[in-house]
Amino acid sequence: MNQNTMSRRALLRGFATGLAVLPALQLGSAAAADAATLSETDPSAQALGYVIDATKINSAKEAAYKAGSACHSCALYQTAQESGGHAPCAAFPGKVVASGGWCRAYAAKPA
Repeated sequence: MNQNTMSRRALLRGFATGLAVLPALQLGSAAAADAATLSETDPSAQALGYVIDATKINSAKEAAYKAGSACHSCALYQTAQESGGHAPCAAFPGKVVASGGWCRAYAAKPA
C-alpha cells in the first residue's frame, strides 16, 4: 500500500509540474493570436510601405524592394511565433504581419 501512495504522489507532482510549464510553452502562440493583424491602411504600415502580398509590389515604384524578399525571410519576422501565415514583427509592435508581406524595414535573415 505504501508503494501506491508514493506512486500517486509522483503522479500528482508530475501533473503539477506539467501544469506549471504549459503556459510558458503556449506563450508565443497566444501572444501572436491576441495581436491584431496589420492592415495596409494602418499609419505605421503606410509609413514603411507595408504590403500584404510582396509579389504585387511594383519594383519600379519601390526601389528598396528586392525580388523574392518577404516577411518570412526577414530578420524582424518572429518565425517561432508564426500562426496561420502571420507572426509578430519587431517593426510593428503589437501587430502580426503576413508571412508573404513586405515593408521598407525588411532585413534579410543572416545565412
